[in-house]
Amino acid sequence: MTWQAGVFYRLGDVVKYPGNGSCYKLVNVGGNGSDGTDPTISTWYWQPTACGSTGGGGGGGGGGGGGGNTGCTAVDWQAGVYYRQGDVVRYPGNGSYYKLVNVGGNGSDGTDPTISTWYWQPTTCGGTGGGGGGGGNTGGSFIVSEGQFNQMFPSRNGLYTYAGLVNAMSGWPAFAKTGSDTIKRQEAAAFLANVAHESDSLRATREYNQANWPLYCDWNSGCAPGQQYYGRGPIQLSWNYNYRAAGQAIGVDLWSNPDLVATDSTIAWKTAIWYWMTGTGAAGVTPHNAMVNSWGFGVTINAINGSLECGGRRPDAVQTRINFYRSFTGIIGVDPGGNLSC
Repeated sequence: MTWQAGVFYRLGDVVKYPGNGSCYKLVNVGGNGSDGTDPTISTWYWQPTACGSTGGGGGGGGGGGGGGNTGCTAVDWQAGVYYRQGDVVRYPGNGSYYKLVNVGGNGSDGTDPTISTWYWQPTTCGGTGGGGGGGGNTGGSFIVSEGQFNQMFPSRNGLYTYAGLVNAMSGWPAFAKTGSDTIKRQEAAAFLANVAHESDSLRATREYNQANWPLYCDWNSGCAPGQQYYGRGPIQLSWNYNYRAAGQAIGVDLWSNPDLVATDSTIAWKTAIWYWMTGTGAAGVTPHNAMVNSWGFGVTINAINGSLECGGRRPDAVQTRINFYRSFTGIIGVDPGGNLSC
């Protein structure tokens, strides 16, 4: 069958991806089967397979190349395999080659070469350097692998897909892509740590306290008939003026349709990244600028909810955010830096 966006496939289903003609098998499922994930991005859910096959990974006869690649020792990349530093793999989805140039706690940590660009570098078959390879590293790739994301949020709601996050990043090219590798990783961890606190580790799609739902309408800014603007999504976007501003930034009318933030994964993630890149709060600077200028995680807390938490107002909430940040920097292998509190 041909893969279609938004369809929830069942464990074992094999689909053909229209964008590259390759086939993928659903090897893991979430709360709604495939959770609407994209086979070329969500490698925890999907594994490349031979078209027409019901098993296994990697294509009938692809690796070794019918005589054209004499001396090539690359193997076909397979999801879930922990490769060693220096290994060269052929990616079945695009036919390009990648070399493992950095490793984590378990070699390649099960990462996808077309997404995890810190681990993998395009190369030529049998080569030792970059520059080859036909371009799997699109602008939406994330320095946190899908496996690491799953480790951070093992019980998340099905709305919060890794694919949705990667798709959302394309609108914000500076997000987690500015500065050194250390800064990129610190920013990614800081963003996800604050998200974890705001959304109950991505379990909450809507604000839990329904008694508050009618309260987020500032009549000076106007409210759409029948709509409520309570917290939704990874950052728990609230208030009518924020929905309007976020919608204008991402090109979606969220003022009239606020519940899209709780029902569309990419839109949900876009609102969180939008706030991260533009909101200043009590800090007077955006969380993004705080991290890329190495001002410390504590400044991001102040930018997001400083008026309610910082300065000793809610030390428990501040500590929860710090704990998430320390945990996530540990998962992705980066020092958390200083100035963690506010």
